[in-house]
Amino acid sequence: MATQGLHYLPISRVARLLRERKVSCLEVTEAAWARIDQVNPLVNAFITFQREESLLAAREADGLMKSNGPTSPLHGIPISLKDLYDTEGLLTTAGSRVMADRVPDRDSTVTRRLREAGAILLGKAGMSEFACGGSDNYLDIVANPWDIKRYPGGSSSGSGASVAAGMNYASMGSDTGGSIRTPASLSGVVGLKATYGRVSRFGVVTLSWTLDHAGPLTRTVRDAAMVLQAVAGHDPLDAASSRERVPNFTRGLSRKLEGRTLAVPRQAFYTDLDPQVAEAMEEALRVLQRLGARLKEVEIPTVGAAQDAVVAIMQAEGAAYHWERVKDRLDEVGPKARARIIKGFMTPAVTYIQAHRIRTILIEEFRQALSGADAMVLPTTKKPAPRLDDITTATALTPPFNMTGLPTLSMPCGFTEEGLPIGMQIAGRAFDEPTVFNIAHAYETATDWHKRRPPL
Repeated sequence: MATQGLHYLPISRVARLLRERKVSCLEVTEAAWARIDQVNPLVNAFITFQREESLLAAREADGLMKSNGPTSPLHGIPISLKDLYDTEGLLTTAGSRVMADRVPDRDSTVTRRLREAGAILLGKAGMSEFACGGSDNYLDIVANPWDIKRYPGGSSSGSGASVAAGMNYASMGSDTGGSIRTPASLSGVVGLKATYGRVSRFGVVTLSWTLDHAGPLTRTVRDAAMVLQAVAGHDPLDAASSRERVPNFTRGLSRKLEGRTLAVPRQAFYTDLDPQVAEAMEEALRVLQRLGARLKEVEIPTVGAAQDAVVAIMQAEGAAYHWERVKDRLDEVGPKARARIIKGFMTPAVTYIQAHRIRTILIEEFRQALSGADAMVLPTTKKPAPRLDDITTATALTPPFNMTGLPTLSMPCGFTEEGLPIGMQIAGRAFDEPTVFNIAHAYETATDWHKRRPPL
């Protein structure tokens, strides 16, 4: 089979081609490298490459395929990891000079589970230093595949850009205040922040113990469900890991939404939007209604305090984690990460405690808002991707869901006149990723936003 068009197929389609022996794991991996060679010089999505190791792993995956069949739907699928997931024998730098020579002696739990599922690791994706957000990276700045002069979203910038540009089929990101969902929105892909505790963070460089979430970036909703299936589940090595049962995330994905009620928090999340974002969201709500969903407006009075509370918690916990490592090397830390660490070290205990009080209030307000609804629908960012020299303008609407720990997925719901993606969030109750996936899949199959490709 010709492999030229493989790089933009969904994982589900490539997995079927592999099962039917119409293409080999090696051919799929070679096609991914051909795409990387073609477009990564423009996008700079990768920090570290693992070419020879990935080709060897693909050959081994072909051997297993012939003898025993696929180990999972991810068998032979090329992926990347945000460069804060530990990889045995491979650099894991968290995008910082301070960790530039760090080579872990063991895999993170997510890395191990993906290897066991048969996924092929191509390398490590670029990111903001210490996952602090912004384009503060000691290596080349990651560019947005839709316009290389624009920001792809952070801190999982390389993860979103690599998937959007067709360089790999999925990339694992992390999300402390929106770092999976923002790049998903600005780069035009699907990004899932699973429920807090659903995916192990053992072996993932910490920014904030109580806010960090792990999850995949992919091109389709089904693909996100497939990756989550491989990495979800209790891990005794992560103190926050949940023992909640792991369901089949791809079972029952529907094209209709009859009987579903969707909460719409207009006052909290639909104000001060870019006109094109506002228009795209209104059309998305109309599509969801045509699919059978009922819309219910809800209020979340304390949501305005979420941003400052997230920053206080993130900075204090980030400083506690990184201080010993960086205190004598602050001059090697980029300006944004350095400022956050210093501010975190100086955060008063009363501010940190008050932020957690706000968190408790938010959890209850979201519980009430979702009590009569299956999920919540809202924009991901107020504006489309800004220019790289003005990244403060794409105000994210993501932090409250890190405070509450609720599963939240961002997906494309439109494009601006300039051809820039617009993202929509779907948030559900704790550990109810199946409902989030079902609603998102129904919307995705009713539209064609996920089929558009960057002009690379």
